[in-house]
Amino acid sequence: MCVDGDGRITGNDATKFFAMSKLSRPELKQVKSLCSYCLFVISVSRLDTFDDRQVLMPSVENNAGTAEVKPSLSVNMFTSKSIKKVSFFHLAIQIYLMTVFLHIVLSTLSLSWGGGGVELTYLLCMICLFLYPNLLDHWHLFLVQKPQTSLTAVTSITDGLKKLYIEKLKPLEATYRFNDFASPSLTDSDFDAKPMVMLLGQYSTGKTTFIKHLLKANYPGAHIGPEPTTDRFVVVMSGPDERSIPGNTIAVQADMPFNGLTTFGGAFLSKFECSQMPNSLLEHITFVDTPGVLSGEKQRTQRSYDFTGVISWFAAKCDLILLLFDPHKLDISDEFKRVISSLRGHDDKIRVVLNKADQVDTQQLMRVYGALMWSLGKVLNTPEVMRVYIGSFNDKPVNEAAVGPIGKDLFEKEQDDLLVDLIDIPKKACDRRINEFVKRARAAKIHAYIISHLKKEMPAMMGKAKTQQRLIDNLEDVFAKIQKEFHLPAGDFPDAEHFREVLRTYSIDKFEKVKPKMIQAVDDMLGYDIPELLKNFRNPYQ
Repeated sequence: MCVDGDGRITGNDATKFFAMSKLSRPELKQVKSLCSYCLFVISVSRLDTFDDRQVLMPSVENNAGTAEVKPSLSVNMFTSKSIKKVSFFHLAIQIYLMTVFLHIVLSTLSLSWGGGGVELTYLLCMICLFLYPNLLDHWHLFLVQKPQTSLTAVTSITDGLKKLYIEKLKPLEATYRFNDFASPSLTDSDFDAKPMVMLLGQYSTGKTTFIKHLLKANYPGAHIGPEPTTDRFVVVMSGPDERSIPGNTIAVQADMPFNGLTTFGGAFLSKFECSQMPNSLLEHITFVDTPGVLSGEKQRTQRSYDFTGVISWFAAKCDLILLLFDPHKLDISDEFKRVISSLRGHDDKIRVVLNKADQVDTQQLMRVYGALMWSLGKVLNTPEVMRVYIGSFNDKPVNEAAVGPIGKDLFEKEQDDLLVDLIDIPKKACDRRINEFVKRARAAKIHAYIISHLKKEMPAMMGKAKTQQRLIDNLEDVFAKIQKEFHLPAGDFPDAEHFREVLRTYSIDKFEKVKPKMIQAVDDMLGYDIPELLKNFRNPYQ
């Protein structure tokens, strides 16, 4: 039989199934009546398989087609922990389908019953049930096969990831509202987008000049000066001509990977724009220029949008994140600390650039480098040393009078290393996309465990508000319990404070219970489908 991708038999499949039996409507009706009549016998012989409920003796049609009414009989069923409980209706359907299935098998084998018809088939079915009671739990395995995602029709790794996301990961995300807690659902444009490089730093550290230096030209709308000039997020990408597109327009274009930014509201979109220009480098890489991070008294002025949230959104999309520092601006402000903290989980993308290094001499540069590493060590909270590029990334010649010939050679080598890192981005983009996809799948699975566990802890009737508040207050304990129960790594769990903040806006009682089939589908995707995809297709840049 044919089944849909979700493993459920559709109405058309059921019609084909009954047609295969070649039984007339009266015969199928007779099978149904026989199944209903025999339920009383089964309920007595298998008392411990039912819940505590009343079972009424059903009416059975005789051979004349009239209903012979049996007196209602109430039977108090007992339960057993050792045997799986089944419902009255479920058992009737199972026997009914099993009888028709057995008739199809016997008809296919051309076995004759000597004119006995469907009654003898049903009798054989009942004998099998009494000899092997658990047959009801297993007979349908011959009928319904485990759905598999066919990757034969895909043409590339990106195409395969799209298919796997739509069929296996997106249903899990939608069921447990992963989009509201983590990041919006992915679209085709997210998979097809060019690699992105985001530049972060305080004002006047050379972010816009850095992009101009690489492109060897100014992009539309670029402003450079000692004061905070870039007051908005600017995406610099390839286009047929030089133009600037407003944020509200670019965020609703289906072929652009910025639809998720609409969640930050109009206040942000008014501070967001896209600059397009024809450039050979932009055909492979997209740059994201950001407003200067505030420091001192300026950081007390609240922005009109969630600046840290926007940075976190771009960090998940970008392939490389450059943190730019100025030798005269090594202090890390409170807002900069929040920005760096929002990069949690993307440590492998971060590179540090000590720009304008030719403004100090060699001895001062050594001290500046040490102070920078000390400041970063306090914020990043990682034992690994970040890769730091030292140089002066602008169109002016290096100030050899300050740094000397040794410093000039150092800057040239550092610049070459950074350029190699940038050139390798398109080659690593495919691997990065797979890495982010797998990371998202694991996060979605853990999110499903968390939501279903919270749902399970909620009472059926009274005290829901108090229980929800208790669960939200003790969210760290909930995470630890889930981690221990399912043997999950602690580093893959979401930030408890952010999760708690979003969870307050929901009623936990409305969440879905755990759906093992959905979680198993994601496990199969991670364990079989993605390795098979990598086996069949190579990186297009190699």
